[in-house]
Amino acid sequence: MESLKEMWQLVCEHLKASCGEVIYDIWFKPLEIIRFDGARAEIAASEFMKKIIEQKFHNELKEAFKSVMGFDVEVVLTDPDKAQTAPKEPERNKVPFMTSTSIESNTFETFVVGSSNRFAHAAAQAVAATPGSAYNPLFIYGNSGLGKTHLLCAISNEVKRNNPNADIIFTRGEDFVTLIVEGIKEKKMKEIHDKYRNCDVLLVDDIQFIAGKESTQEEFFHTFNALTQDNKQIVLTSDRAPKDIEILDERLRNRFEWGLIADIQPPDIETRMAIIQRKASTLGLELPQDVVQYVAEKIKTNIRQLEGAVKKINALVNIEGASINIAMAQNAIKDIMNDSRPVSSIVSNIISETSRTFGVPQADITSKKKDAKTAKARQVAIYIVREITDLTQKEISEFFGNRDRTTILYSIESIKQEVERDSSLKKTVDNIIKNAREQ
Repeated sequence: MESLKEMWQLVCEHLKASCGEVIYDIWFKPLEIIRFDGARAEIAASEFMKKIIEQKFHNELKEAFKSVMGFDVEVVLTDPDKAQTAPKEPERNKVPFMTSTSIESNTFETFVVGSSNRFAHAAAQAVAATPGSAYNPLFIYGNSGLGKTHLLCAISNEVKRNNPNADIIFTRGEDFVTLIVEGIKEKKMKEIHDKYRNCDVLLVDDIQFIAGKESTQEEFFHTFNALTQDNKQIVLTSDRAPKDIEILDERLRNRFEWGLIADIQPPDIETRMAIIQRKASTLGLELPQDVVQYVAEKIKTNIRQLEGAVKKINALVNIEGASINIAMAQNAIKDIMNDSRPVSSIVSNIISETSRTFGVPQADITSKKKDAKTAKARQVAIYIVREITDLTQKEISEFFGNRDRTTILYSIESIKQEVERDSSLKKTVDNIIKNAREQ
């Protein structure tokens, strides 16, 4: 059963890399593997999801299995009510996006410290040791996959160890947005106030998602004030510094900069090698030094990808009995690298990044909506798609509501000229491209 879980985890990692995080979260994350007999994989999916996946994403699912297993696998989607599914994940605690096991395993002891993250690590330790009195808030920023969430988990674990009765809330920016929307709709804002404004430690991952959401920003502003006035600890993470978060309420930007801002940079090669060796050790896997160095040299900017490579090597050893050497390592990392992603996933990533940068819903970017903010975000997304893909104007149009060619051309030329004269917009565009490529 461990091999089945490991295999499915690797399939999911491949799907996230090949299709993009947005598509993965919507269509693949809810799926569960039921059984695998060596040639046929049975996946539990609702009737609605089964229909959509079979129409649009069945090839991607088959390719993910082929990438992990090395041979074609028959993939069958089954109604979960008509089949006995694999064991469920552990019950979730206050962190809706991680299992209890993954939170507990992300400690300060399992965090590999290097020159690129030493300051952020030390700041997180200081906050965990004396919540509310060291740095408040602590704001940690850096690109995806560099260990920000790990540090949040480590803070949570350390605070709990020192004070088992501590009331800790650990959430994501996008989940907080959803919470406020539901709270307003269901008239349950008092319950939200009572919960969030009276906790001991508030940990928010990807706080940039609240930018542009007026009601959410207003609520977070008051929550922030209530907690800091009572010397309760706040720790926030983001993919960019407060000054670079577009359309963020200026009052919040100022408060985010009150305490300590710490950035995390991509790890150097020594740190990457240490991360690989640490992950291999937790899996009971012994890797030759040349394999460790090869993987570290090939994957340079994302710790999740480094760990994913080690997991795949482990799966190849356990499932296929493969020997660990450079050739096997090449096979393990080829699909973790983003070079061969389908163009549809690249476009999805661009739209996703543009959405959160400008605070515009993704659906609006591809819709007919014409307000100024949406139109600007749409033009930027179209321009970036043209810049980093080989799609024709007609093909680009298909991703943006089948707009006519002149609209696509105008968007491209308009943003091109603006980027040339506006360094701020150029930086914004560069950040979107960088983050979209690293998803």
